[in-house]
Amino acid sequence: MKLFIPADSAAVSIGANETAAAFAHQSALADAEVVRTGSRGFYWLEPMVEIEHEGRRIGFGPIEADEVPELARLLASDGYQSHPRCVGDIDQLLRDQGQRRFTFARCGVIEPTDWTAFVAHGGSAGLRAALDNSGQAIVDAVKESGLRGRGGAGFPTGIKWQTVHDTAGATKYVVCNADEGDSGTYADRMLMEGDPFTLFEGMAIAGVAVGAEHGLIYLRSEYPDAERVLRRALDVARAKGMLGDDVLGSGKTFDIELRIGAGAYICGEETSLLESLEGKRGLVRFKPPLPAVQGFMGKPTIINNVITLASVPAIMAQGAPNYRDLGINKSRGTLTIQLCGNVARPGLYEMPFGVTLDHMINELGGGSATGRPVRTAQVGGPLGAYVPAEHFDTPLAYEEFAEKKAMIGHGGVVVFDDTVDMVQQARFAMEFCDLESCGKCTPCRVGSVRAQEVIDRIIAEDEREANIELLRELCDTMINGSLCAHGGMAPFPVLSALNHFSEDFGVREDAAALS
Repeated sequence: MKLFIPADSAAVSIGANETAAAFAHQSALADAEVVRTGSRGFYWLEPMVEIEHEGRRIGFGPIEADEVPELARLLASDGYQSHPRCVGDIDQLLRDQGQRRFTFARCGVIEPTDWTAFVAHGGSAGLRAALDNSGQAIVDAVKESGLRGRGGAGFPTGIKWQTVHDTAGATKYVVCNADEGDSGTYADRMLMEGDPFTLFEGMAIAGVAVGAEHGLIYLRSEYPDAERVLRRALDVARAKGMLGDDVLGSGKTFDIELRIGAGAYICGEETSLLESLEGKRGLVRFKPPLPAVQGFMGKPTIINNVITLASVPAIMAQGAPNYRDLGINKSRGTLTIQLCGNVARPGLYEMPFGVTLDHMINELGGGSATGRPVRTAQVGGPLGAYVPAEHFDTPLAYEEFAEKKAMIGHGGVVVFDDTVDMVQQARFAMEFCDLESCGKCTPCRVGSVRAQEVIDRIIAEDEREANIELLRELCDTMINGSLCAHGGMAPFPVLSALNHFSEDFGVREDAAALS
């Protein structure tokens, strides 16, 4: 019998290691093999245990260490279905939820650095297909798929690659932005800890497409487990020929270097990230020139986040139309939605674009963990807007969210029930902007501090209406005057709180209607 238990850092934080160790002391399962995998993303079921039975993976969770003896007894007697924590066929559960696991197909299924298992489950097929095509053909496939950057901006990936492909230069780079700093996001970490070869494969395909031979992963320092897995996986990938001087016997060269960031949120912005990679302080660069033309060390550079790059292998292996046929309008393929906060069933859900927030939060997420009504959800990280419950019928898609003055961002959804104080949430947004600003431009550096002072006066009921008007003017200055999206988007959560939850600011309903 095989037992699959996550070694994912979130699962480990709530006892997965202790659960795995407990199985080693069960004489009834002395012949069982324990495989430590990444997480399936069912965090409400962690620590989760899966068994392989008649070609199916049967899940149980959450299973604490002291509950292992009883589960072991039932597994040994083949009476596992009577266990109260049995959740059944995991693949069927994914299908019932409407998930389409393109990017996360192997995450939670295999041991993260097992090359044989990776290949047996379809790994490397995308890179092999790319190696049989020209660089332009690869770029065309990415454009045809409709893939857009999953890091937040939603820029078409194929167009970015086309620019690097067309820019002359003997030296080019592929940079993976793994500085996943948004609150409520963990998809990058999950994939790096659970299926690192897929990230390497996507980076190698990008390198082949544009003629780059060197890749860099910029990993946030707060991810030590991901660093450990990535370093081990890089050694395996080189030994198996995925990386190096002769990629999968093609004669092409591509290798990857891992760099660790110093913990600055602003280094998630691509030009600040490049400054940090080059050994300088993480300050935002003026654009143009774009990084695709003059990026790392002044050379043409692809910069994409983890999920964007990890989506490319499935596109190349299964064909661009297979990916493009999912989603709605200009949002194609799947979105990795990270559901957390005050929600009953938190976790990662890889869904086709177009599913509504209401379905995600109230159907799949089970509503709030407290059982109270859900009032709002912040979508897209700490700079994302607070979406009120009356807008939960909005499809999760780029343009559709933009129409509501909100954004998809990296796919994080943080849920709040009706006890949340939206004035305090607005203040927190500006405090966060202040703490994480690189300090290069005045609207962001100074504006975020002044905004906190104005909000404090509103809370103190000091000339409330005049200060609300001043806060709106200050937000307008930050949006239109900041050098990058950090200062330019910090007003979004503030304005959404003001516009949708004006009563928390002490604004009369008739006055709010006129604003």
